[in-house]
Amino acid sequence: MTQSLLNIEGILSASIDAGIKHNDAADLSIIYLTESTVTAAVFTQNVFCAAPVLVAKNHLNHHPKVLLINSGNANAGTGTQGMENTLHTCACLASELNIEAEQVLPFSTGVIGQQLDVSKFDIGIPKAVVKLSNNTMSDVAQGILTTDLVEKTASKQFEINGKLVTISGIAKGSGMIRPDMATMLSFIFTDVKSTQAKLQQCLTASVKQSFNRITVDGDTSTNDACTLSATGTSGVDIHDCVVEFQRALNEVTKSLAHQIIKDGEGATKFVEVCVKGGNTNNDCLEVAYTVAHSPLVKTALFASDANWGRILAAVGRANIKDLNIENINIYLNEVSIIQAGEPDAGYTEAAGSSEMEKDTIVITIEIGASDTQESVWTTDLSYDYVKINAEYRT
Repeated sequence: MTQSLLNIEGILSASIDAGIKHNDAADLSIIYLTESTVTAAVFTQNVFCAAPVLVAKNHLNHHPKVLLINSGNANAGTGTQGMENTLHTCACLASELNIEAEQVLPFSTGVIGQQLDVSKFDIGIPKAVVKLSNNTMSDVAQGILTTDLVEKTASKQFEINGKLVTISGIAKGSGMIRPDMATMLSFIFTDVKSTQAKLQQCLTASVKQSFNRITVDGDTSTNDACTLSATGTSGVDIHDCVVEFQRALNEVTKSLAHQIIKDGEGATKFVEVCVKGGNTNNDCLEVAYTVAHSPLVKTALFASDANWGRILAAVGRANIKDLNIENINIYLNEVSIIQAGEPDAGYTEAAGSSEMEKDTIVITIEIGASDTQESVWTTDLSYDYVKINAEYRT
C-alpha cells in the first residue's frame, strides 16, 4: 500500500481556484474518464440528500464520462433552485466537452443551505478543462478538501498473468463523519476491465468494511458519495482476478477511511473499538458505535483519562437483547480492565493511564462467546473539535 498516487491510464483531471471558497484555494475539480470507463457509486443514506447526490444518482446509468466536484458549498438544503443550479453546472461542463449533460456526475461539499454561485462554474469550468492532465490527481485530492488538514490518497497494485492492475483513490472528510457513507467524498479509479454490475458489487462490499465503519461525531452528511471507475486499460478482466481485486480495493478504501479518522476535526487519537462475541454482527456493531459515540468516552480519551466506568456504562446502554454483565470483558490495548463484568483483579490505574496516553488505542469488548466480531474506528473529542465546528461559518 502506498499513499503516493499512481496514475491510471485513461483518467485525466484538473483542479483550479474558481473562487467558491473565498480563500484562494483550489475548489473546482474535473475528472475526465476515457470512453471505455464504467463507474459504480454509493451515496449517503441521509433523507435530506443534497441536489448533486440526487442528480448523480440519476446520471449514474447514463455512461458517465466526467466527474464535476466543488468544495466550499454543499448545495444541500437548497430546494428547487439548488437542483436547477446543479443541472446548470452539468450542462455547462457537458457543453465544454461535447457530451450529454446526463454523462456528468456532480459532487459538492462544504456549507449546507447556501445556493451555488453558478457564475463561478461558468467561468471556472472552461479554465479547468484546458488544464486536464493525466498526472494531476494529487491536485484534485487537495481541491476537494474543506476542514481537512491533509489530503487523503492511496494506491495499490497487483499482478495477474504478467499484467499489472492498479487501483488509486482520493478522499476528503474530517467532520460530520458517520455511516452510512461516512461529510466525506471518495473517488477511486482502476485500470481493470469490468461491467458496472460487478464493479458495483465490489464497491458495495468494500465500503461496508471501510467507510461504513468509521465515525468522528455520529453525523451522517447530506452529501456523502464514493465512486469507483474502471478504465479497462490494463487489459485484465475483473472476472479473472475477483479475489485479488477485492482484496486490493479493500486495502485502498480502508486506508482512505483510516486517513479520514486520523484527520478528524481536532483529533489527537486514532481509536479502534472492537467488539466480539455478540449474538449477531449487528449486536457487535451496536455496542461498538454506542461506545464510539459516547461524548464521555471520547472526552476521557482526549484527556488520556483511564475512566473505564464510562466505557462500561456505554456498553450497558447499547440497544441489544440478552446482554449479560457476566459475559463482559474489556481491554485497553492488551491491558485487561473488566473480566466477567467486574474489575480485573490485576488492573492498576497506572497501567490504564499508560495505554490511554498513546495516540493509537484499541478498545476490545467481549460480550459473549460466539465468533462474531466487528470493528469501528473513531477519534477522541477535543477542544479543537468544538472550536472548529463553532466557527465553521464565521
